[in-house]
Amino acid sequence: MISSNIKKIVVIGPESTGKSSLCAALSDYYRSIWCPEYAREYLLTNGKNYTHEDLLAIAKGQIQLEDEYEKKMVTVASSKYLFIDTDMYVMKVWSEFVFGQCNKFILDQIVTRKYDAYLLCKPDIPWVQDELREYPDESTRICLYHYYKDLMIHQSTPWMEIDGGFEERLQKAIKFLITQG
Repeated sequence: MISSNIKKIVVIGPESTGKSSLCAALSDYYRSIWCPEYAREYLLTNGKNYTHEDLLAIAKGQIQLEDEYEKKMVTVASSKYLFIDTDMYVMKVWSEFVFGQCNKFILDQIVTRKYDAYLLCKPDIPWVQDELREYPDESTRICLYHYYKDLMIHQSTPWMEIDGGFEERLQKAIKFLITQG
């Protein structure tokens, strides 16, 4: 059985906003582990020309990966925090932005999966190109950020906007987590 003492903290936001870097830094700071974004593994394996059906496979893979990391927390981490790079809100935004629709499975997971806090990364750091990123223009990054922010405002889990440089982002996240217990 998974410990109920685990606090699941999700880091979300548009591409190239430091989500993975923040997860890694927080897991180092708290001597914990973090769950990576499954989409990267999937797209590197299957190619970046994805379909709406691929997003469902990615969503299911993300959930499976998250569950595996939650189980690892019991034996691996000396912290109560599990940091998660991406959740079903990201899948919802991605699905709706690219395909104009979202699979019911993803929407159902948003309702049933529970998290303790969200960290929403603002696109105020420079874009870093890699082989999978799609939206380097600032206007698209800001538009996507506002989709995420709207989702955060209209849900009940505590959340914090994370902005600034790398160290400032890390310190804001740590201070926020202290307030969350």
